[in-house]
Amino acid sequence: MSNKPVRAQAKGSTGVTGALNSAVGEQAPTRASTKTPPAPQGKVSAKKPANPGKPAKPAKAAAPAAPKPESHLAMVRRARRINRELAEVYPYAHPELDFRNPFELLVATVLSAQTTDLRVNQTTPALFAAYPTPEDMAAAAPEDLEEIIRPTGFFRAKSKSLLGLSQALRDNFGGEVPGRIEDLVTLPGVGRKTANVVLGNAFGVPGITVDTHFGRLVRRFKWTEQEDPEKVEAEICAIFPKSEWTMLSHRVVFHGRRICHARKPACGACPIAPLCPAYGEGETDPEKALKLLKYEKGGQPGQRLAPPPDYPGLPAAPLGARTQP
Repeated sequence: MSNKPVRAQAKGSTGVTGALNSAVGEQAPTRASTKTPPAPQGKVSAKKPANPGKPAKPAKAAAPAAPKPESHLAMVRRARRINRELAEVYPYAHPELDFRNPFELLVATVLSAQTTDLRVNQTTPALFAAYPTPEDMAAAAPEDLEEIIRPTGFFRAKSKSLLGLSQALRDNFGGEVPGRIEDLVTLPGVGRKTANVVLGNAFGVPGITVDTHFGRLVRRFKWTEQEDPEKVEAEICAIFPKSEWTMLSHRVVFHGRRICHARKPACGACPIAPLCPAYGEGETDPEKALKLLKYEKGGQPGQRLAPPPDYPGLPAAPLGARTQP
């Protein structure tokens, strides 16, 4: 054992630990470099410091995706569903002209141009009392006929049509109204609309009646974009089974006269609103919409003086009669 004194290890010396670390490859700690690391390659945009006193702008919401256009098949399905719904709303739909035979319906339909069915129904009792058959009307004095039908408007032109069609029925069809559209449209004052009214309601032959109300609603429903009545008729016929044509016409016209008005439809009281692409064009408030309903839906008399037995409303008053307020 050596008698040499052991020198104390200086504070901070690595000693054995440093030697062991060197043996395994670690180097003793070196003085930190004061150089800054190189900047990354490429252009770096400096961000402006946020202004703590200015609120951040809210992110813009993404615009909703435009709805996909309705396919033809989807439109047909929607149209047929509307027809089924209208059948439940108007199970009593019917022609709103009073008539007892094909001749009376033919004459009443000619008179209905540019006037209401109510005014025609108030006029025809006196007309048919004076001229019950085509032969009687064909022999009428024009001025006498004009005076009777004056309340329907355009009475001179209508008188000429009634005299002409009555003479044609007498001379060409044995005094009977023909049951074919090809024959009906040869009569003076008779077009496809009038012919389809007569065929569908006096002969049971299905047909689409494109009057003002029908054309307006089928365009509002987006069933067609056509304006010409014959083109409208052709496109609507292609959507529905033939057996539905006549009653479809009545249901659509009923709806147009009672709820889906031209200027201010009662959208808030409409039973087919969820199926209608034009919902919102009229009054959507339910209470206000109820005040816009007409005829039996609004508690008012209908247009026929002699309505069918299943009609739930009141009959119309005769011409000149005072109605209850």
